[in-house]
Amino acid sequence: MLNNGCQALPAILMLIKIERMIIMLLTLKDQGYTVQIETVGAELKSYQNETGKEFIWNSDPAFWSRSSPLLFPSIGNLRNNKTIINGREYEIPKHGFVRDMDMEYQKEGDNKVTFFCQYNEDTLKCYPFRFRFSQTYELNGPRLCTTYLVTNEDNQDMYYHLGAHPGFMCPLEEGESFSDYILKFPYKETCDSPVYDLQNLQFDPVNTKRYLENCDTINLKYSLFNMDALVFPHMKSRSVQLINPSTGKGVQVDYPDFTTIAFWTPSDVEAPFLCVEPWNGAAIFADEDDNFVNKRDIQILKEGESKSYQLDICILS
Repeated sequence: MLNNGCQALPAILMLIKIERMIIMLLTLKDQGYTVQIETVGAELKSYQNETGKEFIWNSDPAFWSRSSPLLFPSIGNLRNNKTIINGREYEIPKHGFVRDMDMEYQKEGDNKVTFFCQYNEDTLKCYPFRFRFSQTYELNGPRLCTTYLVTNEDNQDMYYHLGAHPGFMCPLEEGESFSDYILKFPYKETCDSPVYDLQNLQFDPVNTKRYLENCDTINLKYSLFNMDALVFPHMKSRSVQLINPSTGKGVQVDYPDFTTIAFWTPSDVEAPFLCVEPWNGAAIFADEDDNFVNKRDIQILKEGESKSYQLDICILS
């Protein structure tokens, strides 16, 4: 960032965090299923089935105070928290800033709501594009459909990343353990995950580890996450189930418009949840320079263009 870069944003974020304590929760209902969404960042806070069983992580700050933050216009961290856009240096917060923006909304009946936000003077100090963003939730019983819509309102090409970060209760039932659960893909895959260099805070594309070898299942255990997230780019599968194979209960996440799927839980505390994260983009890689336009899976919109992305969560109970 330049000397006059993103200096106002920390104060803004501090104010937002204070306001989060009194922010509204909107409720959607359909066929006995219930969803709650916070108006800050349009964050999904609860998804319960007809018996009241909760499937979304409860935001316990002892483990992780979020539940399902939106990742826009960047995913993960930048090198030294900075990036270059059109020849100038900017500082975009980790995972972007939209997750902390207070959203306007329009509710359509009991089962559908759309949240809106757009650029302002403060976002332009950190991200020099005039954008409009909307996120629509539509609850259809055991399936929650989410549509993201990104619009370029600028007079130049706009570059961005987009990702979701929902956390799911794992295990779901008393007496179960994290290791009772699996990740199951619809296709057999052979896929390596780049190792995250915790010292230099970047993915290492040369140092990779294979988790899938012509198979469709990963057995969960906390040690898988000792080096942070598992990241699988450009798989054939665009869907995954987090389930207990003994009961068939869990969730299915369908992400047809996202190129990468990541999984994360803080292994050092054995937290009772797992995040399933569809991404278009990623944190910084060791072989990338600092130009934002050169980041992996960068999304591009021409002047006046819009693009939509679909993500569905289905409760399996």
